[in-house]
Amino acid sequence: MQLNLNEINKSLETKSTLDILQWCYSAFDSSEIKLSTSFGAEGIVLIDMLIRTCKEAKIFTIDTGRNFTETYDTWQKIIDKYNIDIEVYSPNSKDLLNLTKSKGPNLFYLSAKNRQQCCYIRKVKPMREALQDTKLWISALRREQSEQRKNIRILEWNNSHNLYKLNPLAKWSEETVWDYIRNNNLPYNKLYDSGYPTIGCAPCSRPVRPAQNIRSGRWWWEENEQRECGIHIVDGKFVSKKDSLNWNI
Repeated sequence: MQLNLNEINKSLETKSTLDILQWCYSAFDSSEIKLSTSFGAEGIVLIDMLIRTCKEAKIFTIDTGRNFTETYDTWQKIIDKYNIDIEVYSPNSKDLLNLTKSKGPNLFYLSAKNRQQCCYIRKVKPMREALQDTKLWISALRREQSEQRKNIRILEWNNSHNLYKLNPLAKWSEETVWDYIRNNNLPYNKLYDSGYPTIGCAPCSRPVRPAQNIRSGRWWWEENEQRECGIHIVDGKFVSKKDSLNWNI
């Protein structure tokens, strides 16, 4: 199936997020659609909306093995609240063994290349496995999150995974995300209350001051401001056409 992205995006820009999700389940079979989540605030919102839209929604997460305890607590609360199954994908054990054997458990602090290699093994490779046989990947990206994400479209073609990628929250502000969570009494990662605006692996995330960019708490020891884990990198570049990030492993 080949879609006219320009026409569809023009239409989706005027629709609500629930309407966008309803559109995707009318355009694709539910078995072909997957939502990825790391149980961040945006992901929690999408899980709630997705379950309202499709009772057979397919949701998965990447367990990197270095998550915060609070992340696992949030994961458990989501399962208990919605009584749903969440697919879990993890790094290859041999890859991890070789990585830590040669460079140690905290290799990511030593160089950007090491950190990218760790992200590749713990996140990017499991993501590829998770998205096999998937035609539409639902992501929680927002344009406001960073300079690199400001030009994302609601519906995109992802060459790396050979599928369509939907960003239903692209237009949302951080305030809108938290209004939805509070108004619907949704569980969320308690690290947000301790100053973490973005939460990834425990060694690579920290709180930020109010005036700092929300992405500054991730991989803060690197000088490159355009830092990403690699999951949203396409053909060596970020999905944005204007702001790209080299990704060399």
